Amino acid sequence: MNDIKDNFEEFTEDLEEVIEKLKTERDELRVKLRLARMEASDEWQELEHKWSKLQAKAKKLRGAAAESSKDVGAAARLLVEEIGTGFKRIAKKL
Repeated sequence: MNDIKDNFEEFTEDLEEVIEKLKTERDELRVKLRLARMEASDEWQELEHKWSKLQAKAKKLRGAAAESSKDVGAAARLLVEEIGTGFKRIAKKL
């Protein structure tokens, strides 16, 4: 009978240890998740700003003269690359 009691006490001690480790991991993951959300949100806001710029540049490009359209086009291409790269970074975080 004592063996059963000892085994049960050992089991409950082990269980408490495992639960405490899981609680620590859970808390750490919760913090990391919150930080990742904040980072993704910040990056999203920056990309939204760039998106607005891209739309404005595209509008200018449609109405620009041939020689100035090269500069506007180059700037638009750069924004397209930055936005695409940013979207990929956010997608990796999700």
